[in-house]
Amino acid sequence: MVTTLRSESIDAGGSAAAGPRVGVLALQGDFREHAHVLSRLGAHVSLVRRPEELAVVDGLVIPGGESTVMDKLSRAYGLAEPLKDAIAGGLPVYGTCAGLIMLADTILDAIAGQQTLGGLDVVVRRNAFGSQNQSFETDLDIPALGDEPVHAVFIRGPVVESVGPAATPLAVLSDGRVVAVEQGNLLGTSFHPEITGEYRFHEYFLDKVRDRTLIG
Repeated sequence: MVTTLRSESIDAGGSAAAGPRVGVLALQGDFREHAHVLSRLGAHVSLVRRPEELAVVDGLVIPGGESTVMDKLSRAYGLAEPLKDAIAGGLPVYGTCAGLIMLADTILDAIAGQQTLGGLDVVVRRNAFGSQNQSFETDLDIPALGDEPVHAVFIRGPVVESVGPAATPLAVLSDGRVVAVEQGNLLGTSFHPEITGEYRFHEYFLDKVRDRTLIG
């Protein structure tokens, strides 16, 4: 049985009324942490669990969590196809960790029947950094975000095994593995800036949302 889900808006003290309308996919994972960061940055934030809630946002964040569960729930709640259509239509979307997996065109080490929303021309490998007790932190040089390194936390994160011609790497580890990518209005990271107080990726994403809103 599918449980009825209540629509929610988030206000963490930001100037939400004047900001862009940004949804956070709230089927599973650390969606409240993203919502808090976005609200602090001035966005009008809502939690998205149904197609009608997706239809009224100008951008969407897909949080970290368990990609297999997100996949199953998005299909159960009738969100998968609207999400694919929104991505194809140019909706700015930022995926972290499991969210990156959801945006990838191809997954390695997927469970039987696992699907993605697609959109990012990349191949990702699930749980590339091992189990949760093998989580780690490191500093990354990301020129697109400025000169100061980004402190990144990896928790059972995916890695981008290959980047197609439509996508662009934004960050790599010291061993050359890609952990952040961009393609038009889509953005994905293997790590979790929402839990470290590192707001620059969210600011970068909100710039995409604002740019598309102005064009539209």
